[in-house]
Amino acid sequence: MNRLIKILCVFASLSTIAFAADMQKLDDRINAAHAVLHELMETPDKGIPDDIASKATCVAVIPSFKKGAFVVGGQYGQGVLSCRTAHGWSAPVFIQMTGASFGLQAGGQATDLVLVATNRDGFQRLLKDKVKLGGDAAVAAGPVGRNTQASTTELANAAFLSYSRSRGIFAGIDLTGDVVNQNQDDTRTYYGKDLSYETILTGGVPVPPSATHFVRTVSELFHAAARRKQS
Repeated sequence: MNRLIKILCVFASLSTIAFAADMQKLDDRINAAHAVLHELMETPDKGIPDDIASKATCVAVIPSFKKGAFVVGGQYGQGVLSCRTAHGWSAPVFIQMTGASFGLQAGGQATDLVLVATNRDGFQRLLKDKVKLGGDAAVAAGPVGRNTQASTTELANAAFLSYSRSRGIFAGIDLTGDVVNQNQDDTRTYYGKDLSYETILTGGVPVPPSATHFVRTVSELFHAAARRKQS
């Protein structure tokens, strides 16, 4: 009996260690996404235009992924997503992206991806299990620059605008054909139970303490654009 208790204690200890490691991985992902947005705030003249940011409904950030990850595993991006609610921006959910376009990036260098939903249709698409960009929802490479206007028909009709940041350069990128998936396993691990994306992204879940800095930066970035447009 004592031996069985010892074995059970060892398994419990290993499970606790594994859970802590998983949570640290998810916290690191949120921190990396926060860093990407924070750097965008510091270079507004080279970032997402106010005209787009002020009416954004959701933003996804997929930080620091390399060409090699796509070549080896076929899954090249893990990130987080927050959406605008009636009371601010939602707690984050975890997503992943797959597709061939990342293979066009130069030389395996790290690239950050930012995907902005520009209307309610984009928001609804993100509540699906899978969204194929350019198929299930129109996507376009986003324009850059605080005062740039999304004036073309393609940009005006896009449910999503996509951007990349590599070596400090922020630019629009064509992600047509790529797929955005819910990462339900990571979302379940982070919140400790099964929660639907709709529940989280519509504001039905409080923002966890480890994600408050990310959600605060999302709010500052997009609300600041709205204030500048009104002034």
